[in-house]
Amino acid sequence: MATWQIVLLVIAIVMILAIVGLYFLGKKAEKKKSEQDAQIAASAQTVSMLIIDKKKMRLKDAGLPAAVLEQTPKMLRRSKMPIVKAKVGPKVMTLICDAQIYDSIPTKKEVKAVVSGLYITGVKGLRGSNEPTPKKKKFWDRFKKEK
Repeated sequence: MATWQIVLLVIAIVMILAIVGLYFLGKKAEKKKSEQDAQIAASAQTVSMLIIDKKKMRLKDAGLPAAVLEQTPKMLRRSKMPIVKAKVGPKVMTLICDAQIYDSIPTKKEVKAVVSGLYITGVKGLRGSNEPTPKKKKFWDRFKKEK
């Protein structure tokens, strides 16, 4: 066998091992996520709230309690997450929002939200329809013609 064939064989074996390892890690992560979703659904409550502001920011800049910051993994502390400031009853609270429903949350409107602790998992419009906020146009989209 030539040396290039040996190198190619070793690379192929390493790639196959990596794919098999990622497959099993993905299965394990999927199982863990389904268990966490079941816990979130079990402790969910429907709450009426006035959405004041929403932003994507780092957890340490969001003003969340220190206990929340201590429990989050270090990698997650540095990444930007969807944060919602809302008035729930007489208190203004900072809540973490599910990334899938972040765009559908209207600002400066009253909504009924499904909340589990400090985590918003669902939103329904209280008065009228729940219209998503319009997306910002990107730089090149401004120059494209509208049809």
